[in-house]
Amino acid sequence: MEGSIYQFDGRSRSMAARSGAPVAVVHPRVPPALRDVPLVGVIRNPRSHRNKGHLPELDGQPNILTASPPTRSELARVLSGFAERGIDLLAVDGGDGTVRDVLTCGAAAFGDHWPRLIVLPKGKTNALAVDLGLPNHWALSDALIAAVDGHLVERRPILVEQADGQGVPVLGYVFGAGIFTTATQDGQTAHKLGAFNSFAVALTAVAGVFQALFGLGASPWRTATGMRIYDAADGSEVPHSGHGRRDQRYAMAFSTLKRFPAGLNPFGRPRPGIRYALLDAPLRRVVALVPGLLMGWDRPAFQKLGVHRGAVDEALVDLDGSFILDGEAFPAGRYRLRLGPKIQFVAP
Repeated sequence: MEGSIYQFDGRSRSMAARSGAPVAVVHPRVPPALRDVPLVGVIRNPRSHRNKGHLPELDGQPNILTASPPTRSELARVLSGFAERGIDLLAVDGGDGTVRDVLTCGAAAFGDHWPRLIVLPKGKTNALAVDLGLPNHWALSDALIAAVDGHLVERRPILVEQADGQGVPVLGYVFGAGIFTTATQDGQTAHKLGAFNSFAVALTAVAGVFQALFGLGASPWRTATGMRIYDAADGSEVPHSGHGRRDQRYAMAFSTLKRFPAGLNPFGRPRPGIRYALLDAPLRRVVALVPGLLMGWDRPAFQKLGVHRGAVDEALVDLDGSFILDGEAFPAGRYRLRLGPKIQFVAP
């Protein structure tokens, strides 16, 4: 993707405003309790892995408003309409990428006043669903029962915006760069081979460790990427071990999720804010530790090897290469990461 951080049919937010596309911000009142028959807006991605060949759930019910917007600009318009109607629940029928698009396109419509969200995990990757403890086959009817019973989990997404204030901010739950980008691309290969969700994560991790240990020369699994990472609170740079160039890192990941697919725990112990995990350089003794690091191993000596974990409320990152947010690649640049709105998700 070239140009601004996020585009609607190739147009930035300012261009959309000049063209007359609706960009009005709607901040509806969030009802303290669901209506007896809640009004439910459903954003369904018909291209999601487990939606192909299936009809929408509860389609035709008078309180169920189902839409499958073909473009991001149309998605923004649909979500604005849902906000104006005062929906009680917003269901996202798709994978992590669909959730990212709904959060990003709905930010102008809902602001800090989001309805309760339902995630129907139908994508090839469903990390958010794992974090929320959702069953693999969670039906909309099951979610509506859980919503009435008040089973809610709060998760704040990461808001990613260009540091110069241009473009449209994006919201998502897993941000990564460096070898994270390579792993995501290899994960797409795993999907083509029929591996999805936790199995795809495990397969990609094993293949990546093998290639990083035994790859030669210019192997993408042994390449560091230019990046600088700062705590925006005081402007200090996140420590670097000195292994490799100080303006490069091997891997970077940020997230606000607490649980991950395949039982992984790459960010270590719980911390408030946006947690991060960094690897400075592809030292083979560090790569050999990756399986344990992914499961949460932590030792004081790891930092001297270039393994860093921590958390920030806000970060600035300079990237020479692309980054990944919930499965989609975005261009190199200077970005600010901060906590997004508080969103309540319906959980079992």
